[in-house]
Amino acid sequence: MTNAANPLRGELAFRVGGQDFVLRPSFEALVAAEQELGSLFALVERASEGSLTLFEITALLWHCMASTARPPRDEVGEAVLTGGLVAATKPVRGILAQVLQGQQ
Repeated sequence: MTNAANPLRGELAFRVGGQDFVLRPSFEALVAAEQELGSLFALVERASEGSLTLFEITALLWHCMASTARPPRDEVGEAVLTGGLVAATKPVRGILAQVLQGQQ
């Protein structure tokens, strides 16, 4: 069994501490993120304005990690800082695009 993201299932990848984690923006994951962050549509608006916070980026990535052995949230936050906002924005953009468009 591979631990690689499958784009055909709408999965993305994000590297934390030298390990790739599959991001699976499932209904359950998005509901959990929305309960913490508020409306996903408002999150999309903030993202389009360049107003997402590190907390929001980290929380969205963490909630969408498919692995039951996902790292602690502070490690995900450190990975966002270590890899840079540009690198973290790519999977966040992919998740938010799926929220708006659905899976193709």
